[in-house]
Amino acid sequence: MSDQTQKPLVFLIAGENSGDALGASLMGALKAKTDGDVDFAGVGGPEMQAQGLSSLFAMQDLAVMGVFEVLPRLPQLLKRMTQTADEVERLAPNVVVSIDAPDFCFRVIKKLKARGVQVPIVHYVAPSVWAWRAGRAAKVAGFLDHLMCLLPFEPPYFHREGLDATFVGHPVVTQTFEPSQGVAFRQRHNIAPDAPVLCVLPGSRSGEVLRLLAVFEQAVQRLSAQFPGLTVIIPAVSHVAEHIRRVVSSWPTPTLVVDAKGKNAAFCASDVALAASGTVTLELAMAGVPHVIGYRVNALTAFVGKMLIKTPYANLINICLGREAVPEFIQENCTPDNLAREVARLLDDEGARTAQCAQASQALTQLGLGGPSPGERAAEVVLDVMNKMKKDG
Repeated sequence: MSDQTQKPLVFLIAGENSGDALGASLMGALKAKTDGDVDFAGVGGPEMQAQGLSSLFAMQDLAVMGVFEVLPRLPQLLKRMTQTADEVERLAPNVVVSIDAPDFCFRVIKKLKARGVQVPIVHYVAPSVWAWRAGRAAKVAGFLDHLMCLLPFEPPYFHREGLDATFVGHPVVTQTFEPSQGVAFRQRHNIAPDAPVLCVLPGSRSGEVLRLLAVFEQAVQRLSAQFPGLTVIIPAVSHVAEHIRRVVSSWPTPTLVVDAKGKNAAFCASDVALAASGTVTLELAMAGVPHVIGYRVNALTAFVGKMLIKTPYANLINICLGREAVPEFIQENCTPDNLAREVARLLDDEGARTAQCAQASQALTQLGLGGPSPGERAAEVVLDVMNKMKKDG
């Protein structure tokens, strides 16, 4: 462990943008709770670097998804794993905090364990054992000292395996949405204050967009006949934006494709949303936008998924509540008629919109809204682990 006369050293490992954001929030909270009496080392992106981390190497080296993308990069990834483990062994930090990216982080941790390196390991973001592959809980219990969970129902799955696990909250609860953003957005794009606005979110991955955009288009066609003056907004990440623009150029409804950086303002300008299943549904809930969920995967993936996935719902609002507060249409139920019917109901019925938002707020409270921030809760866990090891040592 680090010399007692030095500041405590926290070694962090993040492998993607979401982990970088979690790590930065944790670092900021640790500095606040220790009056700056803490040092950092490890791997992170621009947000963690802004908090004072000098990254061992570029975080982008780890941001690889998919078998065919990984294979050409495998030698470099293996080198980075060894390099990270070597640095932990050299620095002897007071704690290692690995953040999500289990394919990389867990291999580094296993290397450290195999070498006999004595350092407490805290992992941030639990594997989704509640949804599928419950056996992973026992596996991670074998090499982690503590697990920080984003969802309130996750810790018991790991407690059963003897692993300390703490719910710290979901980062979505720290996002802010101001009605003035929506007013300004409408003014900027010449959308009348009383015009019905539908936000369409077909996903951020190319495969998602290809599968969902055609279905969403047919739903919008049905809605345009029912709601004169309907305007559609589509926030899109850069690598799918051009494809979306080509497709929507023939839509019968005025459709505005905007950069994903303007997503929050687009949400605030919208009355209702039609979205692919994913974290974006939590963001819509935070923005107070009632929405309908649609999702399709290829037939083989769906067949395997039905055998493996245990949860009856796809989106976290419904999973937290244990009921379908947000209409969701998955696979064969994801049809233009079903989607258009439920979106129309929300556009027509203010009571339905209000009811969904109220229920979503209950779920967000379960996810940590209204309490200490996830970063603050995570910092408490890390400090507790460090203090425990100090006493035991």
